[in-house]
Amino acid sequence: MQSEQYGHSDAYSLFVYAVRSQVTRDYYLRRLKIFFNYVDLLPKGTIEERCNLFAAKAIKDPFWAFSVVIKFLQFQKERVEKEEITGATLRNFIKPIKLFCEMSDIHITWKKITRGLPKFRRHADDRAPTLEEIQKICDYPDRRISAIVYTMASSGIRLGAWDYLLWGHINPIKNGNNVIAAKIKVYAGDDEEYFSFITPEAYYTLEKWIKYRAESGEIINENSWLMRQLWNNKEGPYHL
Repeated sequence: MQSEQYGHSDAYSLFVYAVRSQVTRDYYLRRLKIFFNYVDLLPKGTIEERCNLFAAKAIKDPFWAFSVVIKFLQFQKERVEKEEITGATLRNFIKPIKLFCEMSDIHITWKKITRGLPKFRRHADDRAPTLEEIQKICDYPDRRISAIVYTMASSGIRLGAWDYLLWGHINPIKNGNNVIAAKIKVYAGDDEEYFSFITPEAYYTLEKWIKYRAESGEIINENSWLMRQLWNNKEGPYHL
């Protein structure tokens, strides 16, 4: 199926052009896919076809575009109220949709949309977990948990940062042959990019997780996602 038949074949290309970082681009496209799934827009199509189809329909009928965006965000807003996601996560859904519409000249009144969004804090008021609580969480039988908990506890990153993190974003700091800390690049390629640090324990648990994946047959390089789904050990890491 050729995307040109939908009438606005440049929408996908314009959107990709607007996002400088490959990591951010992949993150935004995943968010758009969730939106398109909710709208039930060409479920079996490629992301390029779905982008171009949405742009064609939205340009032809801006009211339809406004309506489906509102419905999608209302659904996510209800998830916030149920504490399934945070207000910050809800707003992260808006970024790719808004950018896509801007690049495709889809006219939506964003002031009306953002007015109904719940407020959220840019900083958390949660206390730090105790050592006993961290140990209890790490006892959960999932080999990823320790790496996730140690990394988040020592670096202070938010849950959404995992959508950006690659193995290449973790750089060990050594004193001789000993790792004394590791530098972590958070939200790489995004406007919110910054650096933090993790403990040697956090680094070694991440390294152990990466080595396990490599030993299981996954090809690991600096562009490999730091976290991924588990798999059936008998079938290998590519059979999820």
